[in-house]
Amino acid sequence: MLRLRGISKRYGERQVLDDVSFDVAPGRLTGFVGGNGAGKTTTMRIVLGLLARDAGEVTLGGAPLSPEERHHFGYMPEERGLYPKMKVLEHIVYLARLHGFDKADATRRATELLEQLGLGERLGDNIESLSLGNQQRAQIAASLVHGPNVLILDEPFSGLDPLAVEVVANVLQQRAADGVAVLFSSHQLDVVERLCDDLVIIADGTIRAAGGRDALREQHSSHRYELVTDGDAGWLRTEPGVQVVDFEGGFARFDVDSDTTAQRVLRRAVELGAVASFAPQHPSLSQIFKEVIR
Repeated sequence: MLRLRGISKRYGERQVLDDVSFDVAPGRLTGFVGGNGAGKTTTMRIVLGLLARDAGEVTLGGAPLSPEERHHFGYMPEERGLYPKMKVLEHIVYLARLHGFDKADATRRATELLEQLGLGERLGDNIESLSLGNQQRAQIAASLVHGPNVLILDEPFSGLDPLAVEVVANVLQQRAADGVAVLFSSHQLDVVERLCDDLVIIADGTIRAAGGRDALREQHSSHRYELVTDGDAGWLRTEPGVQVVDFEGGFARFDVDSDTTAQRVLRRAVELGAVASFAPQHPSLSQIFKEVIR
């Protein structure tokens, strides 16, 4: 378990991180979301030892992180940092060799990974000749080729088309399934919501929400329901404790003032006709994000 507790960082008079605490569990994808300047990149760089913290601690398996343990981390910065004149395969092999793999093993690992990321036909091309999206895939390969046990990615889906997003997402999900702890930031909330097991929301350097995706959706859900019947659901507009949000024929989306009201609505709906569905509506990550950063 990668664990952050009480991390604080100040630049002069500006407090950029204030008591930041959350966990990144092995075998799980953790999405790290927040607006520009919220503190995501600073937090990641502190975890990696690239920035010094003013307070707090970062531990792995209950012990303070050592340089040797960080050597087994994978990191992809938001800024592209590959050598533009090197060939794709040559570059990823070079990085694997820096981690101690012999040439044959490094070549095998790099080739398999680049093929998984959809770059199998570009192995002999220079990095600078790739599209921005393909450069992003190559940079992801650079963070993965040594088989890290913790993976930290800053905006890995930036610049990727929908097909490339799926390819990269599948690779990250496989790494998590293999037991890797994966933390990634993204402004694409729909991608984060779909992929992640856990979510961390940061704003103005403080953690506003953190936990399992489904638990957070449950925690921030309002008393909103959807009803689908074979009749006219217009009667809901006169029900005590009910506020209709959307209505058309036998479909209605509405808020209730209590669980008791919801049960009363269901009983009334059944009395009036066949009920196709009646279910609570959980908020999207976008809705939760807007709520907690206010």
